[in-house]
Amino acid sequence: MFAADAACQKYLAECHWPDGFMCPRCRYRSSYEIVKARRWQCTRCRYQVSLTAGTILHNTKTPLTVWFWAAYLMTTDKRGVSALLLERQLGVRRYETAWMLLHKLRQAMVNVARERLHGEVEVDEAWIGGAQAGLRGSRQLRGRKAALIVVAVEKRGRATGRARMAVIPDFRSGTLIAFLRQNVAPGSLVYTDALNSFAGLEEAGFRHVSRIQPTRAELHRGAKSAVPLSFAPRWSHSQLIMSTRFKKAMSRRRLGW
Repeated sequence: MFAADAACQKYLAECHWPDGFMCPRCRYRSSYEIVKARRWQCTRCRYQVSLTAGTILHNTKTPLTVWFWAAYLMTTDKRGVSALLLERQLGVRRYETAWMLLHKLRQAMVNVARERLHGEVEVDEAWIGGAQAGLRGSRQLRGRKAALIVVAVEKRGRATGRARMAVIPDFRSGTLIAFLRQNVAPGSLVYTDALNSFAGLEEAGFRHVSRIQPTRAELHRGAKSAVPLSFAPRWSHSQLIMSTRFKKAMSRRRLGW
């Protein structure tokens, strides 16, 4: 069906104008196609309409056939597709191109009106970036070239549910509470660590349980973990995201795509 860019453009035009072309300027219904420019031009006022304007394909230099193949691979693989696999499957020359395709398609799949997390929710904050010389410990943020993130994960029995993650400018109370108000339903039971920035969750309409996580040495000596989701048979999303190996593997540049 989509062996060439022309077929892809025809499909986009049918999606854009299911009842036939209509000029947005003069409302005239007659037009002709400019294939190379990916545009349709009104025969009366000569106004040109881009098929990709206002979409994730806007101003793209990548062939539409590659975009369509990427969308097909993403929606037919239940395991999920990585950028590296997409690069190999599509035959693109640069990894960054595959990463961009994957990120934009994922962004388009997000439901803006999706339901917020509810019930029992675990929240944690962290930074993501490579190792940096001259900084003492992982808690030193001043001078660190890293992305600050916050993660919220639902608890569903002994398993994990949906997750929300965002890049944030700082770990201040206003920033963290604004994230929770946007992603977690009021009245939910929120588990956090003892960071002072979470102190205002009760006033914000959440039930709040603050716990101090034992050190690794204390856990080895038999201390019980304070993280509710850690009792699940598999790692929770937040544990995976907060792991040191994940932090070092991800870079700020890739996270911001």
